[in-house]
This record gives sequence, C-alpha cells and structure tokens, in this order.
Amino acid sequence: MKRIGQQLAIFPLMFLLLFVPTETLAHTNEYPTLEKVKKVEEAGFTKEGLENVDELIETDIENGFPGASLIIIKDGKIVKDSRYGYRQVYDGMEELKHPKKVKKDTLYDLASNTKMYATNFALQHLVSEGEIRLSDKVSDYIPEFKDEANAEIKGKDTILIQDLLQHQAGFPASIEFHNPDTAGALYSQDRERTIELLPKVPLQYEPRTDHLYSDIDYMLLGVIVERVTGERLDAYVDETFYEPLRLKDTMFNPLENGVKVKDVAATERLGNTRDGYFSFPNIRTETIIGEVHDEKSYYAMDGISGHAGLFSTTNDMAVLLQVMLNGGGYGRQKFFDEDVIEAFTAASPTNETYGLGWRRNGDEGTMDWMFGSLASDTAYGHTGWTGTVTILDPEYDLGIVLLTNKKHTPVLNPAENSNLFAGDEYATGDYGPVVQAIYEAMK
Repeated sequence: MKRIGQQLAIFPLMFLLLFVPTETLAHTNEYPTLEKVKKVEEAGFTKEGLENVDELIETDIENGFPGASLIIIKDGKIVKDSRYGYRQVYDGMEELKHPKKVKKDTLYDLASNTKMYATNFALQHLVSEGEIRLSDKVSDYIPEFKDEANAEIKGKDTILIQDLLQHQAGFPASIEFHNPDTAGALYSQDRERTIELLPKVPLQYEPRTDHLYSDIDYMLLGVIVERVTGERLDAYVDETFYEPLRLKDTMFNPLENGVKVKDVAATERLGNTRDGYFSFPNIRTETIIGEVHDEKSYYAMDGISGHAGLFSTTNDMAVLLQVMLNGGGYGRQKFFDEDVIEAFTAASPTNETYGLGWRRNGDEGTMDWMFGSLASDTAYGHTGWTGTVTILDPEYDLGIVLLTNKKHTPVLNPAENSNLFAGDEYATGDYGPVVQAIYEAMK
C-alpha cells in the first residue's frame, strides 16, 4: 500500500523474444542499487557545471517559473538531488502572499510519463513473462475492437500491440470523452463506459502509414494490461513494481491513498477551465492539487488510465530509471529481460524518434528540444504535459528526472492557444536547456 495501509515489419531483435516465454522473473540476480556520491567528481561531473544547472533553474524561478525538482543519477549513483521554487504560487487567480516551497518529498503529476513508468513497465514485464507478444493483434485481447460497418477508414483487424506502442495505429491524438460538445456519441464521464467506447474510436489514418502521438493508443494499452492481468492498472503496477521497490510516493489518485494536499505540486490555477475560457459538465474550477490534471484521465477514467494519472517524486523516479539502466532489475528484484528493454527502446524502422512507447534521440537533432545536443544516439525517455521529463542515456549510464509544475502559471492567450501557459516559455519548461546544461557539466 501507499502512505496508508509503428511498418508491420517486426524488429529483428523481437523475433528472439516475442515467441519464447522467459523464466519467472524474481530474485534471480543482484542489480545495482542507488547510493549518493560523496563528491560529484566521482561520477564524472564538475561542481561548477552543476552549479550552472542550478543557476539556470533558479533564474527562471526568480523570473516567475513556479517550481521544480531535479535528480541526476550516473553509474548507479545519485549525483544531484535538488529542489527549486514553489509547489503552489496561486490559489485560483490570486497569487499567494507566501508561496509554498517545493520539498524533498513533493509529488508531481507525471502526465504522459505515466505511459512509460506504469503502462510500458507493465507491458515490458508481461512480454518478458510471455503473457503478451508484441505481434499480437489488439483484437486478441479486446474482441470488441473492430471496424464499424460505416467506418470511413478501416483496418482495426490488422492493428498490433506494437502499432499502438509506436503510435502508428491510425488513431487521432485525442478524443475529449469528457466533453459532450466535442465527443458526441463518445461522451463519457464514467470509467467503465469509456472502456466500452474506446474500441469504437474511429481511425484517422490507415494503420502504419504515419506516426501520430496519441493518448488513445495508451488508453487501449492500459485496457489490455487490465484484461491480461485481471487487475485494474493501478493495483497491478503497484504490486508488481512500486511495492517491491518500496516506492511509497508513486501512485495514482494520491489523495485517495493517504497523501495530503500540502505534499503535492499544484497544476492549473482554475481547474481545467484555462483561466475561465472553457466549460463542460462537472469541470473543476479550483486550483488542481493532488488530482490528475489530464481531463480524459480525471473525468472519463477515474484518474486511472494508461496514458496519464501517475504521480511520483524525483527519488522514486530515480529508482525506476535505474531499473531500466540496470537492464531490468533492482537489487534482488528482476522485472523484465534485457532483450525486452532493447526491443522497446530500439528505433522504429519508419521514424527513429519512436521506440515502443519510448521517445528516442534520433533524426539528426530534431529531438534537441528534449535531449539537448550532447545526448548519445542511444538516449531515450519521455515527457509529460504538466512539466515532466525523464532521460535515460545507456552510453553514459546516465538518468535525469526533471519534474516541474510549469502549468501552475497563467494561460498566455487561451483563445489563440489554450494549452500554452507562461511556464512553457521558460528554459526550465522547455526541458532541453536544462538537459543540455547537465551534459555540459560532465567532464
């Protein structure tokens, strides 16, 4: 418990792992566990370089960026563990006279990093155990997943789990299930109804002819995890990963799991209204703290979805990154095979910035906004809309977790772009400058 109680061609490597179940994964190896360095030079960093990282973030805080937490791990050691600014600056539209500082154990809404550290972790484990194959059809697990008779674009019967993971299944970026004005017949603010509606979401393009990052892909993947395991996603990932790793601050719906509001970073100032610009049934209008910001997750999935809903701290996240850098385990716990990690983080044949869920540092600098310009070609990770980024670079045995509450700022011009907040305009909110500074801090 918590505080209480992508073409149809399969990667060559995948042939080695898709069809052969592995041994039971538990207590079979001893993997490195994190410990703090005595001096940053031990892990190949310079003190001056890391001070430059601090200065970059602190300057943003002084100029109005809300708050951030940063942890850097290298060679199995915690090199830097820092906090900046405030977990809450506003109460509604009113700026607090005494903003509330970020603390060591402040939880953040991970947003789409949920896709990796909940759904991908679950799938990597299930593939390692032979419970799921990447070449399986989605309809093998969701029989009701089929084309409607009047569908303009068809092909659901050809979509593989791999296609969902590579964001090439053909789905739109999102469906606003929670908003009847935009969802139409797909309107839902009930988790079970939303799960019934997901297979009916129409395709936007022919499967495997493009890559379009889509929350629908991961909502479906979350459902597949639940169908295979017979458990709700939050319970499964908790008992399979977070509890064995003793991660007490990684969870869905933290306020329902003993976490207090004072321990979570605030996100949007006026609920999901974009400073009063939007409205739909049951919309939240107070500052969001401790509830997932993502509308589909909160209203349509009870806060538990494959695409968003997970909260965590930098220290817990560091352990999850180390599991990946270790090749699938931590201490005496093994969660997935190294070959599975290699398959999930390998480049898609048609777009090398996509792995299986993971985003990669590929395509000649097009991902510099996330990885900076110094990351290796093997670097991978993910971002989250609320202001989170995780970077793993096996070549350097390096992991970076930057968690921010950048959306806890005014919306700049909701009529022009309702998703652009003041916090997005800072270097820290851009991610890349901070990541770049961290690489520059290495000797």
